[in-house]
Amino acid sequence: MLKGFKDFILRGNVIDLAVAVVIGTAFTAIVNSVVASIITPLVSLVFEADSTGKFGPTVKNIYGNDVTFPIGDLITAIISFLAVALVVYFVFVLPMNTFKAHVEARKGTPAEEPQEEPAAATEAELLVEIRDLLARNQRS
Repeated sequence: MLKGFKDFILRGNVIDLAVAVVIGTAFTAIVNSVVASIITPLVSLVFEADSTGKFGPTVKNIYGNDVTFPIGDLITAIISFLAVALVVYFVFVLPMNTFKAHVEARKGTPAEEPQEEPAAATEAELLVEIRDLLARNQRS
């Protein structure tokens, strides 16, 4: 019973799903806070914020009003994603892959080594085999 549970938990897809859920919820607030307090002010040094607090290039529309392309929001989202992905990889994925490789090495089978299948016989080789079998059957 416990061996089955252990096998279930150590499957790669279950671990990957659990990691994604945990990391997505736990680190999002931290990353958003870091980006809002450090990255956003750095980006605002280059772009001036409009009246709504958005910053990015501003263009006049056909009615003469200012339209701001919120590049700051895009940069914030990209940096947040990369920070979360970096943490997920180095804290969870890399150690799990190392652990799996270690377990496979202890079993004595190399991890991720494909088994070679024997090559299928060609049509000519099969016809020669059939001819030889028929010749043996006729002699008998």
